[in-house]
Amino acid sequence: MKRRSVFRWFALLVVTVLVAAGSSAWPSLGAHPDGARLTRMMGSPEWRGDRFTNGFAMWSDKTRAVTEAFRSNDSDTPTVPIAVYDSATTQYARPAASGLRVTWFGHSTSLIEIDGATVLTDPVWSTRPSPVSWAGPARWYPPIVGMDQLPPLDAVLISHDHYDHLDRATIQSLNMRGVRFIVPLGVGAHLVAWGVPETRVTELDWWDSTRVGTLDIVATPARHASGRINPQRDRTLWAGYAMLGAAHRAWYSGDTGMHDALDSIGTKYGPFDVTLIESGQYDAAWPDWHLGPEQAVEANRRVRGRAMMPVHWALFKLAHHGWTEPAERVLAAARCGVVVRVLAPQPGRAIEPTTVQSTPRWWPTVPWETAHERPVVATLRGDPVERYAIPSC
Repeated sequence: MKRRSVFRWFALLVVTVLVAAGSSAWPSLGAHPDGARLTRMMGSPEWRGDRFTNGFAMWSDKTRAVTEAFRSNDSDTPTVPIAVYDSATTQYARPAASGLRVTWFGHSTSLIEIDGATVLTDPVWSTRPSPVSWAGPARWYPPIVGMDQLPPLDAVLISHDHYDHLDRATIQSLNMRGVRFIVPLGVGAHLVAWGVPETRVTELDWWDSTRVGTLDIVATPARHASGRINPQRDRTLWAGYAMLGAAHRAWYSGDTGMHDALDSIGTKYGPFDVTLIESGQYDAAWPDWHLGPEQAVEANRRVRGRAMMPVHWALFKLAHHGWTEPAERVLAAARCGVVVRVLAPQPGRAIEPTTVQSTPRWWPTVPWETAHERPVVATLRGDPVERYAIPSC
């Protein structure tokens, strides 16, 4: 009898913990698109059946992925504090002399000042990219600037609804500033559920554009996925963004694997003065989900980027590779095969890509694996036998 009583108390405790966890996570899950929003989504060329799909299938080596989950190196995370540029707020007192200035805050959060407009990409100010505050990978350094220290924003660009790109607490803080949000189809349902007025949400399909002051913003195709939880998977779209000003052009890749539309992006909207291309959080077991360093350099060539900034690294551990490896491999790839000007500024340090030829190395020397030791090469059509050809030394 006593054993049964202990079991009941234990079961009650487990249920209580699960209910508490579910209650804290529920608001961050967002909302399902419905009504006119869903009708518009269903009219998209990318909507097939009951969800969005890539025109270029994605492949994963599930067995290897499980094995990789238990792989870890000492260099995967920083062992000493990362040096960030802690005077970032003083940089915005004067407008950019060249008309184009970029501040990278780590991972995929960047402030882009371009031809009189100021936009913020995929802002995450929370401690963890997670539906709950107590679980998930923690950021390696606090936010470099406070939300109230940012310059006035004309728009916030969201590439897709994964937690490391769409953070509820950050969105709600930005909403208090009356910011306009530009998102892929369906993502607006999350924002409206979190209190953002419909009038300040612009949803774009691939190749759709909208105007922000004198700036044209175009949603560009990407090879990825979406979803806050599994039942919501691919019920919202994912995208990158071309920012087209009167004098300058910039492109943010969002999360993407290699795909054929990169050439079309370059033809339609390039050349770009700067590209911000995801170069970290990759794995050979799922090569179609993220570019990886060498393919990021190739993507920059295809979209016709004059200077490339690697993003999607140096803030969270979301894959098993050395934390400095994305930058090291991008620089190595840029020195051979496809020569490109790489700008990898210290987190928080604003740079003007058209006037800066290089950026000083700010990360430590730690072990990392080369492209030859651990290649990441996307499949052509989800077929593991057919792969993209990536220039190499």
